[in-house]
Amino acid sequence: MNTKTKEISIILLTILILGISTSYLSPIGYHISILAFLLILSANILVKKITAYNFESDITIKPWSIYQFGFRKDAHFKEPVPMSWVPILLTLLTNGTIWWLALLQFDVKANPERVSKRHGLYRFTKMTEWHVGMIAFFGIMTNLILGIISYILGFEYFAKLNIFFAAWSLVPLGNLDGTKVLFSSRLVWIITAIITAILTIIAFSI
Repeated sequence: MNTKTKEISIILLTILILGISTSYLSPIGYHISILAFLLILSANILVKKITAYNFESDITIKPWSIYQFGFRKDAHFKEPVPMSWVPILLTLLTNGTIWWLALLQFDVKANPERVSKRHGLYRFTKMTEWHVGMIAFFGIMTNLILGIISYILGFEYFAKLNIFFAAWSLVPLGNLDGTKVLFSSRLVWIITAIITAILTIIAFSI
């Protein structure tokens, strides 16, 4: 299985998991939730890839996993532990009242064109934390904007899912988007967190 096929498989599996976990004991059918997350993740990932392309780099979507469990360098698992089970477990434990929606992370790799242009041929360098953080930031902002537009147009359920997805993505845990934004700029993370918190409170009141 090549990288692109594996990436698509991961995204589709994530859409299925999120769709099922958010529709549990809900009057909204699972097929509607799955369709909603197809749009939510597609928009999020597309904007991330466009942002990465503008930074002359590329991203690879991966399932969220935990490797480090402490602050010491040796406090880690032998292999990364996949966390795809978290949404289903949390939904069952809370009887569908709490959703966990952050299930994807991404790696960034600079394109040869970027490296050659900026640093001379065959001289390679990593992307900075700021670049990586901005890729994650624009993905989160895409879902917040989609949430606002959806609410204005009367698609309240889709608006909620977008805002809740952005809120969970902003959590600075493991290698999720929130961690990338926080490490790139604490100020950007704080401002984004405040905006997201306000929209989340509004979403709960809908």
